[in-house]
Amino acid sequence: MELEEIYQLVEEDLAKVRRQIDSVTEVDSPHLAEMLRHVLGGGKGIRPALILLAGKFYKYNLDLLLPMATAVELMHTATLVHDDAIDKSSVRRGKPTVNEVWGEERAVLLGDYLFAKAGEFAADTGNLRVIILFSQTLQTISSGEIVQTDDAFKLEQTRQHYLDRIASKTASLFSLAIVSGAILSGAPEDSIKILQDYGFKLGVAFQIVDDILDFVGTEQEMGKPIGSDLSQGTLTLPAMLLLEQYPEDNPVKELFRNPDMPEKDKRDKIRRAIGMVGRSPIVKQCYELASDYCAQACRDLGKLPAKPSRQALRDLADLVINRKK
Repeated sequence: MELEEIYQLVEEDLAKVRRQIDSVTEVDSPHLAEMLRHVLGGGKGIRPALILLAGKFYKYNLDLLLPMATAVELMHTATLVHDDAIDKSSVRRGKPTVNEVWGEERAVLLGDYLFAKAGEFAADTGNLRVIILFSQTLQTISSGEIVQTDDAFKLEQTRQHYLDRIASKTASLFSLAIVSGAILSGAPEDSIKILQDYGFKLGVAFQIVDDILDFVGTEQEMGKPIGSDLSQGTLTLPAMLLLEQYPEDNPVKELFRNPDMPEKDKRDKIRRAIGMVGRSPIVKQCYELASDYCAQACRDLGKLPAKPSRQALRDLADLVINRKK
């Protein structure tokens, strides 16, 4: 099943989200407009879709759901712009990053602008609980990024450390999306809790798969160079398992202990690590953990109203495990 099939239930309203995001580029400054057009659009739209699908369980009020869906997607884009500037990444979604084209200073400022615009859309809901949740999620994501930056090229990291980091950086935004959709549609607290658990665990699974694809995907599929996490000193689950299972003569260990090695040597270490992961049981082990999180995410969906969106959420969990990019 493809994303488009899962999105059928909210397809028309997702198009409205995309149009509202496009409207963000309508600013007086031609330079700002150019940068906004460069970064907006092109994503999978999973987070806005989660908001709309959650809203389908109860009172579906597009006047409230639409600005929040736009807010969450703008927040997501802002985090990518900032991440790329921090990591000095040169490619995102198959094209040059903002920092590559306009420099790190403008990338940071553009990210700030997008966060502020996202906050404005969130405020348009008029729902104080959702606005506070939006702010808290931004804090969580920022703290996760600080932790990741502090831990760059550090080998002494546990599995729980990794899970806590991706919970902050990825799962928190999935959770915000689906919970805000539930709140804005008047869902009872027990349903909000079920959807919050779904969103959080789906987000963890999504990031685990993303980290797998950084080893076994292709640059064309991912829209960025493979092995990007290793080059930036980010220890993800596949690299952790490689360290555990092959403690001797390990390219990850060599790279992290000497991050200032010549670029050619660094690329050789990354290629070797990618090859070792691909030939080992590590990919299967990582997918098993991601599958477990998706199963946990769907565990209590049967307690929600028997609406088409319930099956859509199950289908989305299946797709997360089987995605190739």
